Amino acid sequence: MAVFAVGVPSWMPPVLAVVLLVVGLFLILLVLIQRGKGGGLAGAFGGAGGSSAFGSRAGDTFTKITIYVAAGWILLIMILIKTTQPSAELPANAAVAPANGGAPSEPAPETPPLGIPQ
Repeated sequence: MAVFAVGVPSWMPPVLAVVLLVVGLFLILLVLIQRGKGGGLAGAFGGAGGSSAFGSRAGDTFTKITIYVAAGWILLIMILIKTTQPSAELPANAAVAPANGGAPSEPAPETPPLGIPQ
């Protein structure tokens, strides 16, 4: 079983990605059903802009729920990034291989600086 740099099982990032997708869709729907200054989604479909199907205090409740869901969504994104990014730390005894495969590098040809006549 593959384990990521922070010790997370290999099945966890795909599960977090699906949860993130579901929470994101829920957040989109939650924002669309809110009643804003323009009447919200109800106004787009010809509904009454001043009335709410969920009561008079629904705006405050939806605002609080939206804030909590958005905070959870951002937290899920941070967790998903932390679980999928490899660690930047290298063990002390690890040797770093050169990018050119160990072949000696050739010196760059000398070119005169631009704008200065020779």
